[in-house]
Amino acid sequence: MKAKFLGLSLALTAILLTVQAQAQSYDRRVTIENFTSVTMTYFYASNVDRATWEEDILGNSVLPSGNSVVINIDDGSGYCLYDFRAIFADGSEAIRSGVNVCEVGVYTYYD
Repeated sequence: MKAKFLGLSLALTAILLTVQAQAQSYDRRVTIENFTSVTMTYFYASNVDRATWEEDILGNSVLPSGNSVVINIDDGSGYCLYDFRAIFADGSEAIRSGVNVCEVGVYTYYD
């Protein structure tokens, strides 16, 4: 009985480690496109389990209308699902929840 339990535990551990390794190996770079009529002044991406927004990814930069930027969304957590928050020069904001950055290569904002 103990041998079967130990074997099952080892198998489950191996499966879990394989899944974690796969999640770590995903490319989390996303091209953010601003096809609105307003300059994007701030951009935040936080994994879905964060209670607060991470720092502004654009930093001292902005993303003018019609432009794009490649951002590495990887925060080291292994997450693929992130919430995005974009704030624009006119004060408007757009929040998108649960964006899968392991599958999405381009994310576009429109008016």
